[in-house]
Amino acid sequence: MIGMRPSGLDSQFVFSDRQIHVWTVRLTASEACASRCLAWLSDDEQARAARFHFDQHRQAFVLGRAVLRALLGAMLEISPAEIRFRYGPKGKPALADWSGLLRFNSSNSGNLAAYAFTEGCELGIDVEALRPIPEMDRIAARFFAPGETSALLSLPEPDRPQGFFNCWTRKEAYIKAVGEGLSVPLDSFQVTLQPGAAAEILCLGGNTEAAKAWTLEDFAPAAGFVGAIAYPDRSRPVLFRPLINAEELLLAYDQG
Repeated sequence: MIGMRPSGLDSQFVFSDRQIHVWTVRLTASEACASRCLAWLSDDEQARAARFHFDQHRQAFVLGRAVLRALLGAMLEISPAEIRFRYGPKGKPALADWSGLLRFNSSNSGNLAAYAFTEGCELGIDVEALRPIPEMDRIAARFFAPGETSALLSLPEPDRPQGFFNCWTRKEAYIKAVGEGLSVPLDSFQVTLQPGAAAEILCLGGNTEAAKAWTLEDFAPAAGFVGAIAYPDRSRPVLFRPLINAEELLLAYDQG
């Protein structure tokens, strides 16, 4: 039964020394696999899946939720279909029927998804595909903090797309960690964005001391993508799992 810890993989679901586990998954699988996974989803998730106009978007949503349920089920040693979610006022998901310390967050860009799990600390994760952004400077001037916009415009032209998405993913990861959604203005806090520079929150609402309570981690989930993790704690060890296809991951659990 999927949801039980697969034989030989138990160590992949054990948290030690405040670890954060990050899984990156290609949301690709056969129609048969996607159809089986659909049965694990709750009624509201299935209704949401049915509202997608394009089949590829529907399948990516179904597989994304199935992978999240499979990973959580393996950690909790229950079936994926038994997972129940509750949602914060701004939509942040959490486990509804679990009083333990496990926390999680997820993100996807196209058919690539990333999942972060830890114990005893809220966290947010975001991934984005590097791509051209029309009117990038105008978007940055409208949504980024002034210092971020200046830092972006100071970059050589070829480095600006990565600088832009470094900034975007780091901001989204923070917003997802606090669970406040769009009620947090993007220009109310400042992050680093220069390629090669350490990911860091520089200030929150103009307060540099408040920013020191947070940690930002950047990572490359796959070629052509950037990612970020944010959490309100001192630096934690991050364990990155190798990129895997959804069907391969789900079949591994099914056979466990």
